[in-house]
Amino acid sequence: MPEAASAQATRAVIGDSEFDRDTALTQREPGVYDIDLSAGWTIINAVNGGYLLAVLGRALADALPHSNPFTVSAHYLTASQPGPAVVRTETVRTGRTLSTGQASLFQRDEQGNEVERIRVLASYGDLDSLPDDVRTTAVPPALPPMDQCFGPEDGPAPVDGSSEIAGRLMLKLDPSTLGWALGKPSGKGEMRAWFGLADGRDPDPLALLLAVDALPPTAFEMGLTGWVPTVELTVHVRCRPAPGPLRVSITTRNLAGGFLEEDAEVWDSADRLVAQSRQLARVRLS
Repeated sequence: MPEAASAQATRAVIGDSEFDRDTALTQREPGVYDIDLSAGWTIINAVNGGYLLAVLGRALADALPHSNPFTVSAHYLTASQPGPAVVRTETVRTGRTLSTGQASLFQRDEQGNEVERIRVLASYGDLDSLPDDVRTTAVPPALPPMDQCFGPEDGPAPVDGSSEIAGRLMLKLDPSTLGWALGKPSGKGEMRAWFGLADGRDPDPLALLLAVDALPPTAFEMGLTGWVPTVELTVHVRCRPAPGPLRVSITTRNLAGGFLEEDAEVWDSADRLVAQSRQLARVRLS
């Protein structure tokens, strides 16, 4: 980047948390942002999809007139690697209550060619302006108290597939969904956990984009092993989460043709459903 352009570069909102630092972008020019993807958010050497979604979500929050994600749909085209990346955004439409934009993340391959890794289409608004009226039949997941749940640090060795991201998360898994870690998967496509950031940062709308894709794959509890890459992920952010740990529940009802869906719900400390998601992922059948 030329020195003059570098001097004019701006940083997206950045806080004291590792999550904020690692999702912060430098604006090169309007709609174009540079970032160094941190190796601290990898799973089996690939950058976690929820972390990537938060990176693009932060870029769109800076580029659009509204700052809160309402719905974010991402297609994961190729696996992202730690290191330099460029995010390009485009404003599709702006309205009084919602603005829509798209964003893509690019990296260079070994030959120096630019490769698109992930493409997002999202609508943003103001969560604080939403009415308080809630009519729902949804109920929070039944999780044991946190001190009766288990994280990667509670095992004799790191959980397979957790890699570097495990050290950045406060993740306490429901023992009833941990049979896979003991070599006795239940066969049910379920995963439930208490979730937070390891440094104690309270959740916000961008952290919700991470939370829906941070638990071990439901495929593990179905007796399958190996990498479960996301093909497409759509997240609906329903309200701003209250401070404190989140509860995340993920279920799979159908595995067919080497693909499965994962439906996630995220609940905050005030017993509110703050985010929902569905993703399609590939699995290695064995």
